[in-house]
Amino acid sequence: MAATPSGPVLTIRDLRLAFGTRRHQTEVLHGISLHVRAGEKVALVGESGSGKSVTARLAMGLLKESPRTHATGSIRFDRIEAISGGREIARRRGNRVAMIFQDPTSALNPTFRIRGQFRDVLRSGDRRIGDDEADRRAEAALAEVSIPDPKRALDSYAFQLSGGMNQRVMIAMALANRPALLIADEPGTALDVTVQAQTLGLMHELTERRGTAVLLISHNLGVVREFADRVYVIYRGRMVEHGTTAQLFHDPRHPYTRALLAAIPKISGGGLPDLPERSPDFDQPMVVHEGCGEPVEARP
Repeated sequence: MAATPSGPVLTIRDLRLAFGTRRHQTEVLHGISLHVRAGEKVALVGESGSGKSVTARLAMGLLKESPRTHATGSIRFDRIEAISGGREIARRRGNRVAMIFQDPTSALNPTFRIRGQFRDVLRSGDRRIGDDEADRRAEAALAEVSIPDPKRALDSYAFQLSGGMNQRVMIAMALANRPALLIADEPGTALDVTVQAQTLGLMHELTERRGTAVLLISHNLGVVREFADRVYVIYRGRMVEHGTTAQLFHDPRHPYTRALLAAIPKISGGGLPDLPERSPDFDQPMVVHEGCGEPVEARP
């Protein structure tokens, strides 16, 4: 049974990110704000290059500050500021907050067996767990994601398993420590549609059962409609619309949101309508066209 949504487990406010090039600093995120409450499933949608994944990596503390990377604003999880949290946010990674990456085969280390990688996950956050206990928990976690022979999977390398099996391993790893928040970056995109539907359904069932909050990064609005409670739409590094899933699909207000919805495959055909400057050139100043500037909320 899912927990009743209450206070936010993740709050992002006015997040800005700039990357240094040979010529100058180029801003790629322009004041992103969102929140995810306990037990809630929230989707962040937009096409490739819109800023979804880099926002997720900042929230996980995986994008470090450097002379060529500069982030401002606030990302708070467990009352810790992720942008400047350093060691504290690292201790929560894999423990209180976990992430599923887009390509499971490349996310798992090909030089280590699944068993060793699972032990590392279970020991995250300075947990002291013996090998036998870690293996017992790993087998139970793999059985929960319907892997038929958990011991064999634990003794395998990632390249010895199928893409669908690797995705199930990643889901099991991500949820093994019962995190408060799961960030799923386009899970299943690298898989065929049947396996993708199975793994997403499995992830939904397990997070519902445990009351885990989810931030789903996706460009697939069909998946979002079935999975999310609320949706944020990001376009060229700006948040342009947000609302409940029902509101957004029933009455989208922003031209980009309407274009994404129009791009959902239909028997009658049709594709993504033309939008001004769909492919961003981050070395050039962004031109905000009419209807593509300030974020809007979906109508009630």
